[in-house]
Amino acid sequence: MSDPRIRRIRPADVPAAVRLVEELAEYERARQECGLTEEQLHHALFRDAPALFGHVAEVDGAVVGTALWFLDFSTWRGTHGIHLEDLYVRPAHRGDGLGKALLRALAEECVAHGYARLEWSVLDWNAPAIGFYRALGAVPQDEWTVFRLTDEALTRLGSAPSGRDG
Repeated sequence: MSDPRIRRIRPADVPAAVRLVEELAEYERARQECGLTEEQLHHALFRDAPALFGHVAEVDGAVVGTALWFLDFSTWRGTHGIHLEDLYVRPAHRGDGLGKALLRALAEECVAHGYARLEWSVLDWNAPAIGFYRALGAVPQDEWTVFRLTDEALTRLGSAPSGRDG
């Protein structure tokens, strides 16, 4: 293996990034829930005011890992942070330091821009990832429960009259 390279994602990387997201969904036992298209990812990453950002790990000219992230904001700290949406390295390249290098790139973004934190979610059964994150010094936020509205519940709430005047 030649020296891996971590860099910002480029438009030409979108097809590979979509495949990596699909592989991640398969690993997380939720492939049927992943409907990401190349067009959607390209638009999110490269529109005039992007809402999504990304880095890739490249080995021998091939994209073998990705980190897709967006900015969040901490009202308690009064500054932005990075929320890592997806981190994935192909199994053949795990243990080569690519996951850590991708996280380091995001930590560098935080430091360079004065962001207060870097955070992400991990499935509670994913012991290898949890061990990896703990070894980096990441601390689980066990006291928080993630809530999510999707599909019919989201449509129902978003379509209901607001009850506000004018």
